[in-house]
Amino acid sequence: MLKLNSVLVVAALTISALLAGCGGGQDRQVIQNKGSDTLVNVAQAWAEAYQLVDPATVVAVSGGGSGTGIAALINGTVDIANASRAMKDKEIKMAKDGGHNPVQHIVGYDALAVYLHADNPLSTISIEQLAEIYGDGGSFTKWTDLGVEVPGCRDQTMVVVSRQNNSGTFAYFREAVLGKGDFRLGTRDMHGSKDVVDLVENTPCAIGYSGLAYATEHVKLACISQKTGEGCVSPSVATASDGSYPVARPLFMYTNGEPGGYVGEYMNWIKSDTGQCIILEKGYASVNDVNCG
Repeated sequence: MLKLNSVLVVAALTISALLAGCGGGQDRQVIQNKGSDTLVNVAQAWAEAYQLVDPATVVAVSGGGSGTGIAALINGTVDIANASRAMKDKEIKMAKDGGHNPVQHIVGYDALAVYLHADNPLSTISIEQLAEIYGDGGSFTKWTDLGVEVPGCRDQTMVVVSRQNNSGTFAYFREAVLGKGDFRLGTRDMHGSKDVVDLVENTPCAIGYSGLAYATEHVKLACISQKTGEGCVSPSVATASDGSYPVARPLFMYTNGEPGGYVGEYMNWIKSDTGQCIILEKGYASVNDVNCG
């Protein structure tokens, strides 16, 4: 898997496509697509697959976080902004003040998983408990506060792993778990989704959150309940689709106005069965029921 802690640009794809076919390069269109690290892998997969559908259209994909993509849309420097959170009212106003008209497109759904080290004996955690772990003034700082002892975690002090504040994942987790509260001081704030999972995998004391698509066999995914002692739901494509997982969220693409021309054709293809089967393959839930054969 590509490392996501820096902006990922599909440079080779763009360059090869622009240079392919002598005499035809001048007719090629480039779609600039930037934003969410949660979406960057599937966005790259869409871009690569679409090159076979329409060789005259090149999609240049870069990550950097939802806030980065939204800022680029506000500034008019991208055609499509990827986001794992909805645009804020103030961001929409800034865009409109600059002559741009953000239009929201839901392109899939994601279960925001809570990751634990593979040796952590905990299997279930509630939203209430997560708030005590992640929230400012929260009372849970050691694994023994949850009634477990984690092998290899010397003093049982939790390493609380989060995302940087320009991340849509950060914003959604804050809203879903902390409400209007703030994160506690001292969290390890990672730039990319994969970085969260990598740190948890190698740190027995750690707990972190990231998109389900970044799960590996080397980490443990907690089963989540709304309240302590209630039945829990495990993160999966199915539970993200039916809304039963407590921390499921829509994934967005934003365009400047209703997309037309080659951008509109690309967005329609993303929402088609072909595009939605690709997002399913990448570990996300599709917008609609699709038959992928």
